[in-house]
Formats: sequence, structure tokens, C-alpha cells
Amino acid sequence: MPRDPKKLQVYHLAHELVLAVYRVGPRLPIEERFDLARQLKRAAVSISTNIVEGSVQRSAAGYARYLEVALGSAVEVRYLLDLARDLGLLSEADLAECRNCSEHVARALQNLLKATAAFEG
Repeated sequence: MPRDPKKLQVYHLAHELVLAVYRVGPRLPIEERFDLARQLKRAAVSISTNIVEGSVQRSAAGYARYLEVALGSAVEVRYLLDLARDLGLLSEADLAECRNCSEHVARALQNLLKATAAFEG
């Protein structure tokens, strides 16, 4: 049964995270734009794409697998933001914007996974 990911709050939160990551990427030092920035973008985009890909899964278990991958990517984004902070590569304001988005996404994914598991069981 296809689901419409655009009806999910987590989809919109994940999209906002992607936009935030793309906004701060150019503010990284030039030597990091092709390493850390690329990895940050890849992880952020992975969240949204896995939510979308999961939406066409027929079973709740299949859907949950994609949501778990999305959650893994959200945790990866949080780590990469921590790394950027520890290396002094981004301002506190830039970090706060992305970190706030990533926290909302991770919580929303965890809640959606709980709801999916309850539906399944």
C-alpha cells in the first residue's frame, strides 16, 4: 500500500535539514567543501530519500527498514555536525540551525518507527 511521504511531518523536517545543510556547506573552509560538506549532504539527502523509498513498500516491516536506514543517516548527520564543531569549522549559529533540524528529524523518525511497529504487532 503506497504511502504519501509528503503527508508526513518527518518528510518535511528531513527536507528542511537538507536545505539547512546545503546552506551551511559553502561556509565550510574551502578544503573541507569536498570532504565533510559532501558527506554531510549525502547523509542528509539519504534521510529524505529513504523516507520516500520506504513509502512504496507493501509491508510495514519493509517500510520500517527504510525508516531505520533514514534514522541511521540522521545520526550520521549529528556526528558530522559534532565533528565540524570540534574542528572549529562552522559557527555556532550554523551548527545550531543544523543540529536543531537533525534532532527534530531523529525524534520524528523514532516516533514513526514506534507507530509502525505498533501497527505491525
